[in-house]
Amino acid sequence: MTQHYPDDVSGNFLKLRNGLISATGKAIGDYNMIEEGDIVLVCMSGGKDSHALLMILLALQERAPIDFKLIAMNLDQKQPGFPADVLPAYLAKLGVEYRIVEADTYSIVKEKIPEGKTTCSLCSRLRRGIIYRTATELGATKIALGHHRDDIVETLFLNLFFGAKLKAMPPKLGTNDGRHVVIRPLTYCAEKDIASYARSMQFPIIPCDLCGSQENLQRQKVKDMLNAWEREQPGRVNNIFRALTNVEPSHLADTTLFDFKGLSSNNARPEDTLFDGVELPADGALTLEHVEANRIEFVRKNVWNLDFPEARTPETLMPETQLPEVQA
Repeated sequence: MTQHYPDDVSGNFLKLRNGLISATGKAIGDYNMIEEGDIVLVCMSGGKDSHALLMILLALQERAPIDFKLIAMNLDQKQPGFPADVLPAYLAKLGVEYRIVEADTYSIVKEKIPEGKTTCSLCSRLRRGIIYRTATELGATKIALGHHRDDIVETLFLNLFFGAKLKAMPPKLGTNDGRHVVIRPLTYCAEKDIASYARSMQFPIIPCDLCGSQENLQRQKVKDMLNAWEREQPGRVNNIFRALTNVEPSHLADTTLFDFKGLSSNNARPEDTLFDGVELPADGALTLEHVEANRIEFVRKNVWNLDFPEARTPETLMPETQLPEVQA
């Protein structure tokens, strides 16, 4: 069994690493991301997230009750100054099967996108097509991407603010042509934990020079907003993510997800769950006292002894979902 971490590590590091492995394993299990005999193409950008993804999958591969194969892939987009020798040397030393795919998407993006405009949209579409074609050539049954919990929450707000859609990144996605399945095993992992893990692992990080200098990216603005919220109320980002796993279509407004037109008093659903968990007297807390032409009065019963706090926390208003705790 290979030890995929440095020799000189602290107990805190091992706790962090084990937490990330556990969260990744749970996500894989919850969404059935990897199955017996799968060939998983692990997309390596050279950033902290994809490095962590590969290392955690290697650890899970050793202890999983099923057999699956990992192939690391890096796309050399021919960006000026790209250190093309870094990842091949690192992956070879690690003993991982890998492919370096060369495609000059850089010149296409620079040609098509005006100076000063964000390049991510076109760049990502070009990368996606190359990744899908490579997966077909290698017979890969799954394509693993390094997106984590924070990426998913940020995408939710980007689609909300700029696309008028209640949509995020799914943990598992079938492509439009049905030929590929994309998985995001780090779905339950917080970015700050991945960053801490990557620093301790001293991964050979390769920055994206094509878009890394674009300071006005909307995603960065959303990230800054979420970080400010998290400082104000720790745990808020995790609560937002948990909300994505706890959706009630009848309490939204999409007529394709819920039959509002067909809803009547004869088939009404359960009432609003805002006050779930509050015990009320079986015969009611208030009684109807007077009914007049333009006035109706309810009065409080003497049996009323409900201890109801003036302000309830989000934790008491929203049932817990079975997701791993985020590392502190």
